[in-house]
Amino acid sequence: MEEELKCPVCGSLFKEPVLLPCSHNVCLQCARSISVHTPDGEPAAAVQQSRASAVSSEYDYLDVDKMSLYSETDSGYGSYTPCQLKSPNGVRVFPAPQHPHQQQQRLCSLTCPLCHRSVSLDERGLRGLPRNRLLEAIVARYRQHRAASASAASGAAAKCQLCDRNPVDAAVMCEQCDVFYCNACQQRCHPSRGPLAKHRLVPPPQQRPGQAASCAAAGQPPATARKPATCAEHEAENFVMYCCNCRAPVCAKCAEEGRHAKHDVKPIALMWKQHKCQLSQALNGVSDKAKDAKEFLVQLKNMLQQIQENGVEFEACLVAQCDSLIEALTRQKAKLLTKVTKEKEYKLKVARDQITHCTMKLRQTTGMMEYCLEVLKENDPSGFLQISDALIKRVASSQDQWVKGNLEAKVGPEFQLTLNTDTLLQTILQLDFCQGKDVQDGPLLKQMQRQAADSAGADADAQSPGVESGPLVPPAPLLQLEKCCSGNNSATLAWRVAGPQAAPIEGYILELDDGNGGQYREVYVGKETVCTVDGLHFNSVYNTRVKAYNAVGVGPYSKTVVLKTSDVACFAFDPTSAHRDIVLTNENQTVSCNSYDDRVVLGTAAFSKGIHYWEVCIDRYDNHPDPAFGIARINTVKDMMLGKDDKAWAMYVDNNRSWFMHNNSHTNRAEGGITKGSAVGILLDLTKHTLTFFINKEQHGPTAFENLDGVFVPAVSLNRNVQVTLVTGLEVPRDLKQ
Repeated sequence: MEEELKCPVCGSLFKEPVLLPCSHNVCLQCARSISVHTPDGEPAAAVQQSRASAVSSEYDYLDVDKMSLYSETDSGYGSYTPCQLKSPNGVRVFPAPQHPHQQQQRLCSLTCPLCHRSVSLDERGLRGLPRNRLLEAIVARYRQHRAASASAASGAAAKCQLCDRNPVDAAVMCEQCDVFYCNACQQRCHPSRGPLAKHRLVPPPQQRPGQAASCAAAGQPPATARKPATCAEHEAENFVMYCCNCRAPVCAKCAEEGRHAKHDVKPIALMWKQHKCQLSQALNGVSDKAKDAKEFLVQLKNMLQQIQENGVEFEACLVAQCDSLIEALTRQKAKLLTKVTKEKEYKLKVARDQITHCTMKLRQTTGMMEYCLEVLKENDPSGFLQISDALIKRVASSQDQWVKGNLEAKVGPEFQLTLNTDTLLQTILQLDFCQGKDVQDGPLLKQMQRQAADSAGADADAQSPGVESGPLVPPAPLLQLEKCCSGNNSATLAWRVAGPQAAPIEGYILELDDGNGGQYREVYVGKETVCTVDGLHFNSVYNTRVKAYNAVGVGPYSKTVVLKTSDVACFAFDPTSAHRDIVLTNENQTVSCNSYDDRVVLGTAAFSKGIHYWEVCIDRYDNHPDPAFGIARINTVKDMMLGKDDKAWAMYVDNNRSWFMHNNSHTNRAEGGITKGSAVGILLDLTKHTLTFFINKEQHGPTAFENLDGVFVPAVSLNRNVQVTLVTGLEVPRDLKQ
């Protein structure tokens, strides 16, 4: 309740509050400080027009009479100029005119600090505003209650809160700071000057004998009986009637012969009871709402604990699931390593056996050749002819042993084992939480779903070898060609099953080939009849089919539908994988940076085959930085220049020259830099494994890189001195230099 009892201007408890026509209250002294004087005789329409223009320019209010404040820079009215004087509550306070004799020539107006409604005062000025004695009495009771509570809590006089040792009794308390000070600490820590001059200092809240005088001096009224309110125009008359037109209490003279003579007036006691009844009824409704709000707060607080517990449990579950995937991958890695080891041992054994056999044959041949050379040295014809026929046959036989087939290795150094991880990598990158509780409602088939589907399919095949062996197997789904489409590197498929089924369908299996007419692979298993498959190759033709399954088994495939992805890639920068210093605008097409260090941002498209081209326009280029443009792996380092690690290939360029960089190795320096307005083109050829760059259509490259296999994404690195915009959907440039 204390906030209801504080003046909106000074921020302290009300002192001599007056009631404004808008039903808000201010202290009488505060009302003097925010009053505005206008020239005497100024037309009311001009004043209202000036007020309206001032309000529309500063606050854009619709009502023309909501603001009219004094300004020292104009004629004295109608403009809301920021003032250096402020109350402790943050409300601007305008000083009274410095020439008192001018007050007799000016009318007075007042603007409510809460609703900004302006009211013009009559010749009585602030004395014409009714004093809110009811609020004044409530404030007095509140002061007494607070003082009694403080006395009961402390049991002694309040002590200074700033004394380091042996605190003495407090002499004053600041209502704004809510701190007790002794005289010495008050002079030292809370002087009555500067920004603290407007704070109100009052005696400590304990009411003890001898303090009544000091409380009165400080503006704290003692608990005395209130005098009945009297009329402002007839000071000797008490309020006995209530004017229903003006909604204000009036005296008998005002009701008979004053300006309320022709108004609807009623006895004040009757209206008092009637309004009390209305307020009580309204409070009952508010009380019910407050009760509901309290219950709601209790629910929210309980929900905090539940969120905390569920979050911990969910995190543990997520860690367990990821650990199981890692464990499965580790086991599969061990199996694959075993296969590689066996292949290596087999090749080594075959090569060693061939080396042993060849060495033995070579030794025999060498010995025979040496013997034949010695025979040729002999001069005995008869002896030579005795053995020459046998030697000739042996030499011919030995020559036949070294035919081409025997001089070729039985095994090669290459391992004819290919591990394709692109599909699995894409699946891992697309691994996300399902929106619903059914795990089959995910965007793509996850690894665990594949295993479950394979297991279910194997069991079904074991029970029913033929897909048409049972009448309850689901029929082939019908692909809805009008809903099937492809765009960029994704494809959307839709299907349905004609007619009711004897056994309910439990789900569908969607399959796609590899885009080259190869084997089909499962990309979705679930209950939905619409599926969008992302991460396909650009400029590729895919064959797709779908089949249904139920408790009995798996049904036949549908007809094959052929879908072609886009010829060129349209993509943007990826905000999810960008460094935290990266700033993306223009629907993630424009990128800038908040750091002086280079930061990396990746594109949303992924390439694994084909030829692709995109450009980057330089929107801002200050202080000759070195932005870099190229491609990268998903897991490239993002807090340094692109190309400094072994997972990125890029060209970095300044205002004069450019370099190719990979794994922090700088090569192929070329003249020609960039400025504001330049365009940098990037050509990725995964067929030839080359990168080519263009600066304002001037070709740099191509340059071949090793290990240019796998999945790549467009990438840019820059600092706060550069801003670039991505341009995609471009055709590959022609007439390239080789």
